[in-house]
Amino acid sequence: MNAPKTEFWQADLDALVAAPEHHTLLFENEAVRILDTRIPAGARTPAHTHRWPAALYILSWSQFIRRDAEGGVTLDSRDVPALGTSPQALWSEALAPHSLENVGETDLHVISVELKQPGPLLKVPKQTIQRTADHPDV
Repeated sequence: MNAPKTEFWQADLDALVAAPEHHTLLFENEAVRILDTRIPAGARTPAHTHRWPAALYILSWSQFIRRDAEGGVTLDSRDVPALGTSPQALWSEALAPHSLENVGETDLHVISVELKQPGPLLKVPKQTIQRTADHPDV
C-alpha cells in the first residue's frame, strides 16, 4: 500500500468536520481511525474527504451516487453490477473531496477502518520470524 500524501489534505474537509451529521468517531489512535457512517435514504452529505485508505464493513446497503467537489458524478452504484446487491465488505482508497447521495430506499450504514500507516500495522519481532522459519508448522 502506498502512503497517502496526507500533508495536502484540508483539515476543514475531513469527514468528521465537514460532514459530522453523517460520520461518528468510534476509535482513533496513531495507526487507525474507525468511523461509523450513516446516510439516510434520500440524504446527501456535504463535500468531505477521507484521507486514509479504509476497509469498509457494510451494516446496511443502499444505492448511491458519489460526486467530486465540482458536482461531477464519479460513481453511480446503480451502474456497477457488483454493487447491485449488498457487499459484506469493501476496500476504499483515500477519497479526495466528494459528496455522497443515498439514492436508494434504505439507509446506508458503514463502519470504516481507516489505515493511517502504510504497510503492516503489526511488527513481528525478528526472533519470532526466525523461530517460525525454523518450524514452518508452527
